[in-house]
Amino acid sequence: MTLKELFDRSCEQYSDRIAISFVNGEPMKYADVKKEVAKTTELVTRMGIRKGDRVAILSGNMPNWCITYFAITNVGAIAVPILPDFHPEEIQGIMQHSGSKAIFVSTRLQPKLENLQSDVLTHQVSIDDFTMLKGALSDELVAPELPANDDTAVIIYTSGTTGRSKGVMLSHHNLTIDAEMCLAIQDVNLNDVFLSILPLSHAYEKTISFILPFMQGAAIYYLEKPPTASVLIPALKKVRPTTMLSVPLVIEKIYRNQVQAKFTRTKPIRLLYEKVAPFRKAMHYLAGVKLRKTFGGRLRFFGVGGAKIDAAVERFLIEARFPYAIGYGLTETAPMIAGANPSQTRFQGIGLVMPGIEVRIDEPNPKTGVGEILVKGENVMQGYYRDEEMTKEVFTDDGFFRTGDLGCFDSEKYLYIKGRLKNMILGASGENIYPEDIESVINNVRGVMESLVLEKKGKLVAMVCLNMEELEKNYHQMKTYINDKKEEWGKQKEEWNEHVETFLEELQEYVNNRVNRFSQIHSVIVVPTPFEKTPTQKIKRYLYY
Repeated sequence: MTLKELFDRSCEQYSDRIAISFVNGEPMKYADVKKEVAKTTELVTRMGIRKGDRVAILSGNMPNWCITYFAITNVGAIAVPILPDFHPEEIQGIMQHSGSKAIFVSTRLQPKLENLQSDVLTHQVSIDDFTMLKGALSDELVAPELPANDDTAVIIYTSGTTGRSKGVMLSHHNLTIDAEMCLAIQDVNLNDVFLSILPLSHAYEKTISFILPFMQGAAIYYLEKPPTASVLIPALKKVRPTTMLSVPLVIEKIYRNQVQAKFTRTKPIRLLYEKVAPFRKAMHYLAGVKLRKTFGGRLRFFGVGGAKIDAAVERFLIEARFPYAIGYGLTETAPMIAGANPSQTRFQGIGLVMPGIEVRIDEPNPKTGVGEILVKGENVMQGYYRDEEMTKEVFTDDGFFRTGDLGCFDSEKYLYIKGRLKNMILGASGENIYPEDIESVINNVRGVMESLVLEKKGKLVAMVCLNMEELEKNYHQMKTYINDKKEEWGKQKEEWNEHVETFLEELQEYVNNRVNRFSQIHSVIVVPTPFEKTPTQKIKRYLYY
């Protein structure tokens, strides 16, 4: 199907069902969405937008984002969704590279366009109420040219860990077939209620939390504000979602701040929690009961993707019997390649490859079976916009897309991800070292917020961002840390530095006792601020090499 065919079919079949809404807004039924899209489609055509033209969207998640997206793609134009977290300079580059003739922008993000320069941009529209901010409308209403399956529907500009932004071209068929393939993993039906918290401008959320539920007649709710705890918890209580998507960072924060912190507060409880498995499992189960209630009590699918989940956090989710599942994919694959539903999850694994997709491991290691993951299927992108050379680089001669990810299959064809090919470190004796695995061990230590393992001068170095509040809890003199008397301040500062230094030494020892010989870290370096990340919360590693 094209997106227009999907849209028309759903609006007809599910006309009286709730389609989209703000959490605290008036829900729109599918019939209402059809009327609003028709109005916005007329607006788009009167702006002079024709088939193949690029139209940008710069906005947080909202019902009008969905309406705008369908209006653009229904007339055969190409949507260019821009991540709200992009800097004005990045937005400038995307607008120039894409040649977008118009942009729908939210009031909150409009300041990012203040210095925008473009020779082809003719119209700016407020996505909040569809008022014109720049440009004139034509009185002549031209019938739009309908899109075809293989027409480009969207160009998504990625902000990856390598630092080079690319415009991924996905066709109508790429998107609709990938959404349909997802149904082989997890069914979506009329009774499902989605709470959308990840940016719609990212392929992960757009396909699985927008196109897929719209295809199946489900309801989708959006937050009015960013998903902080004070916003999210009341929303969960009100919406009581059955389905949500998340990046690992969200559930990892919940685990470390609410679960791990509680069970390691005192030394006796901490020893039981860390050393006695039955006690830990019982505590995790009880925490899971409370967590499921916090999420509204009817959650049946909590999808985690975008980055590798921490092993300790996943162990908690399993023992808590929380309905999580891992998905794997890339923007270039629209995005899903493999995954599982909550009944199929395996520790630190992904799942089975979706039907209709072919995956092979390129040049697998004879001992481990690990190699680069190559993909072929109807969900694989058309290429990178205006970059034939890069497009050619990522495809093999027989048409497989090179993901750049390292992985392997087990005997039951279950896919496991080991890390990024570019991140892999070759040890002195030829061993393959996966920094993500070491980072997972480091991040499990209380007092560590996040970490990055790199090779410097032939040695493994761990850069860590510390959770100072956590360290202070274990430091009995922190109550009098700030003192007007300079001599006491100096003494306490010296003691505090010794406390931190001791922690780093213990951290290094802890990690090296839990990794293989060639993965042991040589030194630990403290970074004062959190690492800079992509919109899907993956660390921009290239900034720290």
